Amino acid sequence: MADERATSFGAQAGNYEVGRPEYPFDAVAWMLERMPSGSRRIADVGAGTGKLTRALVAAPDAEVVALDPDPAMLAALRDAIPGVPTFVGSAERMPLPDASVDAVVLGQAWHWVEPVAASVEIGRVVRSGGVLGLIWNIRDERQEWVRRLTEIMHGSAAEEMLAAGDPVIDAPFGPLEQESWEWSRPMTRAQLHSMATSRSYVITASDEEKARIRRDMDALFDEIGLDESGAIELPYVTRAFRAVRS
Repeated sequence: MADERATSFGAQAGNYEVGRPEYPFDAVAWMLERMPSGSRRIADVGAGTGKLTRALVAAPDAEVVALDPDPAMLAALRDAIPGVPTFVGSAERMPLPDASVDAVVLGQAWHWVEPVAASVEIGRVVRSGGVLGLIWNIRDERQEWVRRLTEIMHGSAAEEMLAAGDPVIDAPFGPLEQESWEWSRPMTRAQLHSMATSRSYVITASDEEKARIRRDMDALFDEIGLDESGAIELPYVTRAFRAVRS
């Protein structure tokens, strides 16, 4: 995770928690359904404030651990989901024993990793027949106002990677399978600002650029009639990928 944006999120952990969506349970279940029978040990890598962790701990008998390179994000996760063990680490360097988990999953995170090194390291901690799962919530820009919102905020590293093609993984994992889900989330004006503020481009931008983004967002919201007391459905496409360790 050499890009400084990858470890910038802790400065906006509160806005990340408020502005970022949860993951559809069906998408998370699909990502993990290839796990061997009886599996329950799952590592959530790049867990952030626990958006994906929440869905994982809801699975029956699941034993979940959470890893993130940013201690501030893990502190927010512990407040939100007490009892989940947390570790500072990354996909390329995981403080877990060999063959100690049945699945490793990354939500909104694989675009920050070096895929070959991460595949090798995750292959070390996942037992034979275990699963690597990758998942992203991507705003659906087929709606004009959403496309304009992205233009104002700038595209994310995740959006750029997925627009270029499927995620790259390496041995010891087999071919990627993928599926997608369309859904929407009601968002207030304040929540949309929190979402923008939690994005790595905005976190690392100059004060002048941050002010420009907020000003242009407010102009867009005024144009579409979203006032301070209202809400609008923000459409998403969740894209999930899975691969089995050979």
